[in-house]
Amino acid sequence: MTIFYFVAFLSIFFALMTIFTKNPVHSVLYLVITFFTFTVHYILLNAQFLAVVNFIVYMGAIMVLFLFVLMLLNLNKETEPMKSNLVKFMGAIAGMCLLATFLGAFKVIETNNGFVEAHENIGLVKNLGKVLFSDFLLPFEISSILLLTAMIGAVLLAKKDSRVEKHG
Repeated sequence: MTIFYFVAFLSIFFALMTIFTKNPVHSVLYLVITFFTFTVHYILLNAQFLAVVNFIVYMGAIMVLFLFVLMLLNLNKETEPMKSNLVKFMGAIAGMCLLATFLGAFKVIETNNGFVEAHENIGLVKNLGKVLFSDFLLPFEISSILLLTAMIGAVLLAKKDSRVEKHG
């Protein structure tokens, strides 16, 4: 349980650092570390699917997109402060979170959570698929139609009109 409280403290700390940091690149990096601590929580709760989705989608795709947008802003080197000991300390904490995630993934860390021990199959992809495609099939299909409609709308809005009328 002490691992849970330590990771919870790190989650809150890095979330606050995301908000209060003035440098936007550092703010995005703190947000990546915050999402990483969420991944550690999911692994401690035996929710492997949520951990993988959080890691791939949020940390892998969205945060990389944020970093590319910030780098396209072409921030000057004068506005970038020198790397302080605080940044190095945050990197060390992020490395420890990575180690805790790997240890949890390889089942080295034992959880003392009674709910997780009583329901050891909760959070597994196999069980999630069974529930998703049996009990929640209609909401799943409705959300897929909603996402398809949003994608078609985005393509239509981004498409240039090839018909240019010439009045002469």
